[in-house]
Amino acid sequence: MRRRRSALQSKMYWQIILTMFVLLDFLQMAVAHCMVHQVPARNFTLHCTLLNETFLSPFSAEVVESWSALRREHGASETKPPLLVNEESFLCCLWSDNNIDCSLYRASMQARKFIPSEISISASQEIDSNWNIECWLKGKLDLLVCSLRFLKLYLRANLKVNLLYAVSELSVGDVSTSSLKGTVTVAQCDCSAYDECECCVPSPRLNSTYIMWLKAVIGVTHLWSPLMSVKPIDIVKPEPPLNLHLEMTEKGQLKICWSDPQLMPYPLQYEVKISANSGQNGWQMVQVALETSLAIDNALLDSSYLVQVRCRNRRGPGFWSDWSTPYNLGAEVLYFPPKILTSVGSNISFHCIYKNKTEIVVSKKIVWWLNLAEEIPESQYTLVNDRVSKVTLFNLKATKPRGSFFYNALYCCHQNRECHHRYAELYVVDVNINITCETDGYLTKMTCRWSANPNTLLLGSSLQLRYYRSKIYCSDFPSTSPKSEVKECHLQKNHSYECTFQPIFLLSGYTMWIEFNHSLGTLESSPACVVPADVVKLLPPSNVKAEITRNVGLLNVSWTNPVFTNNDLKFQIRYAVNRKEIAWELYEVSNAPRSAVIKVQKLCVEYVVQVRCRELDGSGYWSNWSRSAYTLVKDIKAPLQGPEFWRIIIEDPARRQKNVTLLWKPLMKNHSLCSVSRYVIKHQTSGNTTWSEYVDNGTTCSFPWTEHTHTITVLAMNSIGVSSINFNLTLSQQMSTVSVVQSLSAYPVNSTCVILIWTLSPQIYVITSFIIEWKNLNKEEEMKWVRVPPNISKYYIYDHFILIEKYQFSLYPVFAGGVGKSRSTDRFTQGGYENENNASLYLVLPIVISTSVLLLGALLVSHQRMKKLFWEDVPNPKNCSWAQGVNFQKKEKSSMELSSLALDYDKTFHTATASHLLTS
Repeated sequence: MRRRRSALQSKMYWQIILTMFVLLDFLQMAVAHCMVHQVPARNFTLHCTLLNETFLSPFSAEVVESWSALRREHGASETKPPLLVNEESFLCCLWSDNNIDCSLYRASMQARKFIPSEISISASQEIDSNWNIECWLKGKLDLLVCSLRFLKLYLRANLKVNLLYAVSELSVGDVSTSSLKGTVTVAQCDCSAYDECECCVPSPRLNSTYIMWLKAVIGVTHLWSPLMSVKPIDIVKPEPPLNLHLEMTEKGQLKICWSDPQLMPYPLQYEVKISANSGQNGWQMVQVALETSLAIDNALLDSSYLVQVRCRNRRGPGFWSDWSTPYNLGAEVLYFPPKILTSVGSNISFHCIYKNKTEIVVSKKIVWWLNLAEEIPESQYTLVNDRVSKVTLFNLKATKPRGSFFYNALYCCHQNRECHHRYAELYVVDVNINITCETDGYLTKMTCRWSANPNTLLLGSSLQLRYYRSKIYCSDFPSTSPKSEVKECHLQKNHSYECTFQPIFLLSGYTMWIEFNHSLGTLESSPACVVPADVVKLLPPSNVKAEITRNVGLLNVSWTNPVFTNNDLKFQIRYAVNRKEIAWELYEVSNAPRSAVIKVQKLCVEYVVQVRCRELDGSGYWSNWSRSAYTLVKDIKAPLQGPEFWRIIIEDPARRQKNVTLLWKPLMKNHSLCSVSRYVIKHQTSGNTTWSEYVDNGTTCSFPWTEHTHTITVLAMNSIGVSSINFNLTLSQQMSTVSVVQSLSAYPVNSTCVILIWTLSPQIYVITSFIIEWKNLNKEEEMKWVRVPPNISKYYIYDHFILIEKYQFSLYPVFAGGVGKSRSTDRFTQGGYENENNASLYLVLPIVISTSVLLLGALLVSHQRMKKLFWEDVPNPKNCSWAQGVNFQKKEKSSMELSSLALDYDKTFHTATASHLLTS
């Protein structure tokens, strides 16, 4: 018995398994030959079911029993067996609310389409689940979504759904099962919701046809839907319209405006609903055909109405978008526009409707304020109608940032100065941006630069350069063009931008301007047109050389012209003495044959020289300065004169002779031109004996003086020759006894200056010069000397003097025949020089004394008058505070008290008067 039961069960299992394989295989064949149903732009019901024996030939009893046992095993409810397939026929249906579309397949696999009247299937005959399906393309056009809702939830457990699709380039009406020749893609479906699955196809191709079908797995049972076809562009569900706002025409007509959600591939139509409350019954539907605005009645502002807008495809199928965010028309103050972005120098207008609680204020009672600090003059108001006031602002200046605020607040107020806290925002940006361009010297690229003040830019704004190119040259009146291009520019460290055009067309006109972009709008600077050939910055001259010419003493500069230029150039040469702080001098020359000669004052210094150039007609830019060239310091001429010199005579009693040491000062470069290689000392004695000696390094020379007369001449020598003008000094024993200096006085002025004054006695000799010597006797210092002209009797000696120490000053008269006897002094004269030079003090002193006498007289007169006034008021105690309470009937006591008080007053008066005079 057990063996028979086991064999029977085994046979039944094999029949069930065989039947399922046959059913699934046939299901795939049937689906492969099912008709392809078009997906509408709405929700629809999908039903692919098995029909019972009342409509089709029944299965054998064994198969039915096997199906029932299989369902019991998986815990399904006991229903009639699903007739998924029959040896004779198979039915695929696509149902909607008002229609059913079914196809019946027989063994020959040729479809026969049924009409609803031919099919009679009651609800009790449906053993599978109905699915409510809606497919749409999201508003961003990047995701195709199919949403499945289950009408029968008892099959919800252990459900897995996949969406399979293939893409065809055929139209929706032409696709069939034979179109399934490409790759079939599986899209996962999310069934985490309780009664819904959502399947997503990413990045769909808008104008291609998608053939789709659903594959569901309930436990171990596989169900397939009929084939569906759809073109994504036909089932777009746009995003809701954006930026609902009110605008006003110049005549005061209100209109509700909005923006399209994004750039759609077709025009949209809109529906607007206006309601006084949030209930659905209060909405009023209005359809707008083309425009993104709708005129509304101004009376709607009297109550709190809400406005919402939605959109859909105007020329074909598609879904309505969701409703936009509600916009409230019941604000207390309305500005039109609420925000304005404009440029410097422009004129703008604002409109306002002011509602005081529930009542709208008439326009003639409205006033305007700027930043609640400046009332706008009434002359700038315009009464649009009895509700709308308009104000116009002229020649606007750039908005100055105030903390985090980059705008001016414009307030619409009642004439009684009652203002609502809402305001309009005015943004004024300076877009007067200057663009400068230059073409490089190789004529290969053009660089344009422009800058903007970062402190005046609005948060979230951006700047970009736009341009377009004309074929040749520029128009007389450059203008912007919609065919312009954006040029990439790079921000530099100094807040400027730099853009490079490469390659370039030298004779083309490049019209360019700066575009200021912000969420409030776009501003443009004035366009400028540039021809690259007119803004060339030449290469700097090369091979620059500089030298001081010999014998002439001029600065000679030479160079080589840059490449890619003609000969019509002008040049600028800048030169300066080469030192730490260079002070440039400029010299300009035109059409120069690559050289120039400049007269300079200093010949014996090193000069640094640079050269630059530009077009002679003034177009383009100056080139950069060339590399520096330096002159060499060399001898230009023979020294102009020999050095000044003096002598020191030392007696040598042992040898009965005098030793002479010559001292001279080194020649300045402007006298040596430019150096001294040696000094030549020529000697000539009274016996007509002459000789010369040379001093290569040093400024002293010593020799014995043995003759009665000895004449010395010191010459300076360089590589060109010897000096032609020289100083002579004759040593004569006879002339050394001639005394012509009668007196000598030294007057100290300060620690850096001493005045030496002398007088001369009558003489018969002609003085050629004076030599002044001085030295500090308290220190071992070298003697200092200076040669002064013969026609003066006072000389200022500038040196560092310590006035408490002892100095010796000596004055030597120098004659043509020798040096006379000197006059010396070793002390400073006190007072004499001051008396001589400050004689004007004797004129000022009487004036000072007279003024003092007058002031003293005025003081005495004022004192007497004050005392007189005081004693006149004494008898009346009410006039003097110090006399209050004094009993004048007691003579002695009263007299003493009065005298004491008067004495106190007298002291006070003297003190106050003296203080006043001192202050004056």
